[in-house]
Amino acid sequence: MPIIDVHAHWGPWPFHMDVDGADLNLGLMDRYGIDLQIVSAAEGVTYDAVAGNAALARVLADRPRLYGYAVVNPNRIEQSAADLRRHLAGGRFVGAKIHTHYPGCAIGSRQMREAFALLDELGVPLLLHTWEADVSLLPALLADFPRLRVVVGHAGGDAWREAAHAAAACDRLYLEHCRTITDADRVTYAREAGVPVTRLLFGTDATLLDPSVALGVIRDAGFTPEERARVLWRNAAALFNLPHPSGG
Repeated sequence: MPIIDVHAHWGPWPFHMDVDGADLNLGLMDRYGIDLQIVSAAEGVTYDAVAGNAALARVLADRPRLYGYAVVNPNRIEQSAADLRRHLAGGRFVGAKIHTHYPGCAIGSRQMREAFALLDELGVPLLLHTWEADVSLLPALLADFPRLRVVVGHAGGDAWREAAHAAAACDRLYLEHCRTITDADRVTYAREAGVPVTRLLFGTDATLLDPSVALGVIRDAGFTPEERARVLWRNAAALFNLPHPSGG
């Protein structure tokens, strides 16, 4: 079955691990049968959004199985706006990425609201790092930005219950459950809270995590074959307007 990974990274992180370049991404994709992967630049997330996006653009140019998120820094929204528009025009970037912790911008902050307004204007999907209970603010925020669709990265992390109820309350929130804990009951909880399978996505957090972790969660989540296809690739292809992977 085809697989699209909507949450991955390229480049070294400031952690105690051995992380290689794009060859590692592609090697892991080959090992686990992942056809396409959407990545953000580690440099862009942790240090310099503009420089990281530029470096990633060069990587994407000759690697058609990889697509990009342009990292947006809510603290420098005018700079990020120009950078995002430039990279989206090239066709290899299909969304935006915002991390809440590294730039120090909580979901309810003024800076985040300005970033949401930009993404709503452009109509581009956002992968948002979430880990705190402020994920519950998203339905009210998105009510003011009717074009914005948000992938709730890590499905709230420790706040996975709050994230499930937020996604159930807003049809433009998508849950993506990658994290180090292999607990498929989080997926069950989200479905019982009212999140339809059409708004569940597959992400791995590669190359920080081995994709086997996220694949195990999907295997144990009790999906029917049709539901599994939606989660593993169909929903992502529709959201990001991606080509159908081979075999789809």
